[in-house]
Amino acid sequence: MNVEIYADAHQLGCAAGTSAGEELRKVLAVQERARIIVATGASQFETLGQLIKEPDIDWARVDGFHLDEYLGLSVDHPASFCRYLRERFVSKVPIASFFYLDGMRPGQEVLHQATAAYNAAPIDVALIGIGENGHLAFNDPPADFHTDAIYHIVALDHACRMQQVGEGWFKNLDEVPTHAISMTVPAIMRAKRIICSVPDERKAVAVEGALTGDIAPAKPASILRTHPNVTIMLDNASASRLEMANRSC
Repeated sequence: MNVEIYADAHQLGCAAGTSAGEELRKVLAVQERARIIVATGASQFETLGQLIKEPDIDWARVDGFHLDEYLGLSVDHPASFCRYLRERFVSKVPIASFFYLDGMRPGQEVLHQATAAYNAAPIDVALIGIGENGHLAFNDPPADFHTDAIYHIVALDHACRMQQVGEGWFKNLDEVPTHAISMTVPAIMRAKRIICSVPDERKAVAVEGALTGDIAPAKPASILRTHPNVTIMLDNASASRLEMANRSC
């Protein structure tokens, strides 16, 4: 596991987007297509902003995958991750395909189709974040580290739902959906390369839990320490509870 610490969220995001671009170019140099998982949320603004500017990526040979989505939320809602991805990523690059998780469709139907699409070939790059409660995607604690499922339907815990209010996606807790479709932890971990972007002081406790102490379902992001090719990118604020926090890139 590689941990990189940057001065602020902008520098972090630029570095993460550049790293993702480099990885896609390397993959496309040796194989016909590349497959990338794309996360959403405030932590990914800068990362995706840089990735869409990366040069010399043959997007016509790249297939994208959605990490998670609320159940029962219209794709036109301001908090819809389908909308987020369409506006901030898919519409900005000539990507060959992108598999959205449509939360307005029957959940089991979406799970079946998403699983088939995921299983068609290995995932080369996963862009992810870490939630305030330590979650990966919408896998709140205690997360299932051993499921064979690729996607599943999950109940969102209070901390997760409050994060969505705090980030301004919803006006109050009552507006936040209670369930979502999420890629599972084992499916995320099957990606050949993981780039995890985690800015902001409100993530500092989750980052500390992910990088120190035991690896346990109560700290979902701690599983990243077992991946052979993961980079966790922090800013000084999110790394503030770590001993290494005074060493910025």
